[in-house]
Amino acid sequence: MNASAPRSVAILGSTGSIGTQALEVMAAAEGAFTLAALAAGGTRPDLLAEQVVAWRPDLVAVAVGDPADLRARIAEVARAAGLPVPAPEILSGPDAATHVAGAGADVVLNGITGSIGLEPTLAALAAGSTLALANKESLVVGGALVKDAVRHPGQIVPVDSEHSAIAQALRSGAAGEVRRLVLTASGGPFRGRSRADLVDVTPAQALAHPTWSMGPVVTINSATLVNKGLELIEAHLLFDVPVTDIAVVVHPQSVVHSMVEFVDGSTIAQASPPDMRLPIALGLAWPDRLPGAARPCAWDVPTAWTFEPVDDDVFPALRLARAAVEASPTHPAVLNAANEEAVAAFVAGRIGFLDIVASVERVLAEHGGTAADGLTLGVLQDVERWARRRANEVIGGLSR
Repeated sequence: MNASAPRSVAILGSTGSIGTQALEVMAAAEGAFTLAALAAGGTRPDLLAEQVVAWRPDLVAVAVGDPADLRARIAEVARAAGLPVPAPEILSGPDAATHVAGAGADVVLNGITGSIGLEPTLAALAAGSTLALANKESLVVGGALVKDAVRHPGQIVPVDSEHSAIAQALRSGAAGEVRRLVLTASGGPFRGRSRADLVDVTPAQALAHPTWSMGPVVTINSATLVNKGLELIEAHLLFDVPVTDIAVVVHPQSVVHSMVEFVDGSTIAQASPPDMRLPIALGLAWPDRLPGAARPCAWDVPTAWTFEPVDDDVFPALRLARAAVEASPTHPAVLNAANEEAVAAFVAGRIGFLDIVASVERVLAEHGGTAADGLTLGVLQDVERWARRRANEVIGGLSR
């Protein structure tokens, strides 16, 4: 980063994969950042207490849990380490992360999983903070609502590796010179399988991603390619590119994270070994780069990269995502909400792997849509509630 005052950072989802890696990036970049606040779901209170003791933020939030219990854990960790006991302000409840997001940190890293990240996203934008966005669902669900909340160009910096790659590649040309975006997909654990092969897939098999270490929801979404569908919608919204001009290719090595094809036939790709610390570092420091954020490719070692088309017959999620964008501003919210319910049912053993996308498709087909001029947070919340309720009705009819 350029020499300047340290940036204050608030991390939402601090005990998850993105949050823990963000703290690693900040620790390695001595003097570049200060930690203003942490927010977590509350399911890993011991880890949260360790983070509070190590970083001593002024503000901490938990969605679930007793603040007194967390304060006691913090004191226990501090005393065991021989350190002074921190005394941050502790917020709790479903709106706690939203308060943290709107508290005015220079950078808010939204690493929450799921559409519950929408209100924190809106709060961070309203506060004028730079939003390092790893919570793709908030943009997919919020759509125009989120875009309208942006107060200045570049306020949203993507943290998904694919969108970070596109943002980097777009520096190579003007917007009018872009022909199309090319998102890469690892193909997940079931690349090359037929639909018949997927009938009896277990949650354990679907959670065995060949490349990335991610949370369970994102990992299952990667196995169905729903995650790539959400990323396609996110790319459409972030970069103002029609979904018809966004291609998806399977790249099992996960080294080329995405590409931008320009009108003159040139394609600019961003390549690096699969490591989320690189896009996280860019999200925190944008437009600067942090030295040593991640290791580069080993160009002196023989290697090969392959690319192949997505099998839309086996993995129809991309087709659904494209159709959702074309249908109405609220169809992407329905896709996401129905999918979250279906994934939970699959992990619980209530439905089969192929039932996930089939359930989503059925709920999407029943949604009437909402016009863009009628889009409000309340409308989106009503649509989400309907989609979740209807998805669970559909799932109930499929349950094994």
